[in-house]
This record gives sequence, structure tokens and C-alpha cells, in this order.
Amino acid sequence: MLISEYLQLRNLQVTTGKAQGLPQTQQNGGQAAGPQESGFAKELKSQLEALNQSSGVQFSKHAMERINERNIDLSEDNRLDRLNRAVELAGEKGSDDTLVMIDTTAFLVSVKNNKVITTLTADDMQGNIFTNIDSTVIM
Repeated sequence: MLISEYLQLRNLQVTTGKAQGLPQTQQNGGQAAGPQESGFAKELKSQLEALNQSSGVQFSKHAMERINERNIDLSEDNRLDRLNRAVELAGEKGSDDTLVMIDTTAFLVSVKNNKVITTLTADDMQGNIFTNIDSTVIM
């Protein structure tokens, strides 16, 4: 699943081009703020934070990069729903760090932080050793 598809799945609208109608923030004696301080950036950040708090498991930047690189489709076969359920199950059993296996895809998850740390496909798992996990959930 691409980042744009993930955002669309979470009902976030992201557009490109010149933003119109957003409040302009001013800093440094009336000078316009840099791109990281713009009204759009603040609004997007706050929407993403609210989304992550209310919609199940979160994905680290590293995990999102791996999902894109490895062309993992989270919407296929209800993977995202199954992942959320697996994290819930691991949390109920008191797990902190777990390996979640969904079909041929592995997700390393920090259950206590409710965050996917990385993800691997079957090809990427060959020869890997998973350490510092206290549980495995197979969905």
C-alpha cells in the first residue's frame, strides 16, 4: 500500500499544488515561517496525530518506507484489520514487542507503543533472525 493509499484509507485528503485558504503563520518579526512551520504543515501534523491516536496501530517512518519499497498492500485480505486485531491480542497477553505474521508478511510491532517498527515480505525473511521479541501472533 502506498502512503497516499494509506492516507486515503484513513480518510485523509492530501492535495498537491498551491494551498489556498489556509491561515498564514507569521514569525520572526512578520516574516513568513518556513515550510515546516506553515499552517498547512501544522494542520496536517495535527490531523495525522489525531488519526494515529484513534485508528489502531501506528506505523513508524521506517515501516512506511519498507511498506512502499516492498509493495505491501495493507488493504489486501484485510491485512490492516488483522494486524490491529493481532496487536490487541498481544496486548491482552502482556506482550511488549511482538512479531505478527499475516499470510506471508511479517510485522515487528512495539505493542506497548502500538507502533509497527518494520515489515518484511517472505523473500525478505529468508535468513533473518528475529531478536528482542517476546511473542509471535500468527493471523
